[in-house]
Amino acid sequence: MLNLGCAHGPDFLPFKESFELYGVDFSTQMLKFARKYAAKFHFKVSLSLADVRYLPYPDETFDWAISVATYHHLKGKEARLRALEELRRVLKPAGEAFITVWNRWQPRFWLRGREVAVPWRTKKGVLQRYYYLFSYPELAGLAKEAGFEVLKSFPESAHRLPVKFFSRNICLLVRRV
Repeated sequence: MLNLGCAHGPDFLPFKESFELYGVDFSTQMLKFARKYAAKFHFKVSLSLADVRYLPYPDETFDWAISVATYHHLKGKEARLRALEELRRVLKPAGEAFITVWNRWQPRFWLRGREVAVPWRTKKGVLQRYYYLFSYPELAGLAKEAGFEVLKSFPESAHRLPVKFFSRNICLLVRRV
């Protein structure tokens, strides 16, 4: 299983007993933290420094992939499409991926545009992180354009309202076709 944008590694935990784990991130510091995290929680993972638009794996390598809060950091539709096409390339036929992104229609962004800078606090100060805010139909359409079948589109499990379109995150389960 490939974890795209693995950060410091917490999304590996549910899979550590059942999968051979791989992860990519563009940050050497995050990969350093992920190695420590893997050691702390006793699991083996192969980590690579990479851009999700240019994955360092052969075609049809993985049966499964996850990408938690990664694609919304890519600027421009071409970059986002390229990253999804690259995900499709490294998945085996009928391989599946679980993807999450921030939702454009969550209440805190109603009066803002699709592209926002969100403050992120560090020890050195505050950084402005880029986010592209997706809608449910837009994310599903982009996945289909990249060659995926959308199996399910749903809000995160913490969302309790009857209308999914206002959830904080959009979750997408896709299959390579």
